[in-house]
Amino acid sequence: MRREIDYALARRATVREFQQGKLSRLDVCDAHPELVRAARHLGHDTHDACPICSESPLRSVLYAYGDALKVANGRPLTGPDELDRLARRHDEFSCYVVEVCLACQWNYLTRTFLVGRRHAG
Repeated sequence: MRREIDYALARRATVREFQQGKLSRLDVCDAHPELVRAARHLGHDTHDACPICSESPLRSVLYAYGDALKVANGRPLTGPDELDRLARRHDEFSCYVVEVCLACQWNYLTRTFLVGRRHAG
């Protein structure tokens, strides 16, 4: 069973379509205000510049989803320590990594993966 899905190819296609004029800036720079807020306060800088505006380094936000997470379900995590703590306490849940540009509101789901005791080791 595959534990991780990387969306890099789909991301590159979206950026290419924007650069070719097939997608407008409004099409690709549509981050929800809550996602932008999470990126600003809980996200972590990446080493990559925004592929749309090049004005700002991208921020990476990690979300956790799983029924067993109860109050943590669907909310952004504060960092690797919180992810590790949840992984030790639960059998399985999904994590979603979203990159966000605070300058232009670009956002893209970059990868998803499963974590928890079932996937330890």
